[in-house]
Amino acid sequence: MSTARKFFQVPGTFEMHRGGALERPVIAYETWGHLNAERDNAVLIFTGMSPSAHASSSPEDPSPGWWEEIVGPSRPIDTRRYFVICINSLGSCFGSTGPASVDPLTGQPYRLGFPVLSLEDVANAGMLVVQGLGISRLHSVVGPSMGGMTTLAFAIAHPGTARNLVLISTGARALPFSIAMRSLQREMIRRDPAWDNGNYAPAAGPITGMRMARKLGMVTYRSAREWEQRFGRERIGEEHQTGDAFAPDFEVEGYLEAHARKFTGQFDANSYLYLSRASDLFDVAEHGGSVTAGLAKVRAARVLVVGVETDLLFPIAQQRELASGLDALNREVHLVELPSIQGHDSFLVDMDRFRPVLEVFFAR
Repeated sequence: MSTARKFFQVPGTFEMHRGGALERPVIAYETWGHLNAERDNAVLIFTGMSPSAHASSSPEDPSPGWWEEIVGPSRPIDTRRYFVICINSLGSCFGSTGPASVDPLTGQPYRLGFPVLSLEDVANAGMLVVQGLGISRLHSVVGPSMGGMTTLAFAIAHPGTARNLVLISTGARALPFSIAMRSLQREMIRRDPAWDNGNYAPAAGPITGMRMARKLGMVTYRSAREWEQRFGRERIGEEHQTGDAFAPDFEVEGYLEAHARKFTGQFDANSYLYLSRASDLFDVAEHGGSVTAGLAKVRAARVLVVGVETDLLFPIAQQRELASGLDALNREVHLVELPSIQGHDSFLVDMDRFRPVLEVFFAR
């Protein structure tokens, strides 16, 4: 099958933010649209923890992307107007170098020999792709969830590179509740005997641990209000003849199981562990001693901050903190608070609310 995925190979050593290095790592990315003559119409997208770089369909790969209704012709990030680049995070398993990749120095997979991953590393790898494309000035950098923290890391490390920032359902750092949930997910994976201290075979791995981690993740990605409206106490229709006295009875249980099975086998367990911990480690305050000092390094003229009232992982107070901190620095800040009931996942599913917000920002 044809693919739109491209690869940028770092020509030498890539120094990691928290120590260690990678030799000639590869960063996967996709692009849409065309770079204009001035080379200043590029929009860079950093993803959440689990998506690939396939944000939208294209003639090379017509399969729907994870942000299909946002990126494309006549969509909020209009590919007739902008040259859009979506990065697959360093450390991921969809083409970029990660724990499952072969270390060129040893000829063996990195596994847990992969250095500690930080979102600063993901941001810097994205910058290398941008430079490799001959771009020195970006129209915008966009990031939802973990991608929003990566966008902040990018703006701090490379001030003035982007004229605009779009920060969606994100924050200056992870809060204790989010850290606790991700810590439990990581423990579920590591407690699975099949994880084998990260040394599982490529076709095997901690299937049970990944299923449990994904289920817990799905609970935190949505809201209790949505669960109530969507499922109530509806029972699973078909009879289950499994002999298991505790087999799922409720539709919400079946929903979680279906999502867990879909996810398992698609995502490398060690990559999940590394990216999850990178999300917990990020803190704007590390770049100056306080969140205020860290945000002061952001030079973007315009910033859109979008939050959702039902988000458990990045509560609305975190978006307000970002908006007020940047506003105090005389940036042009637009804070939009949405009443979506789909929680943290709203930016993926509540397009009726998200499309207009992004359309207005990018139309200016």
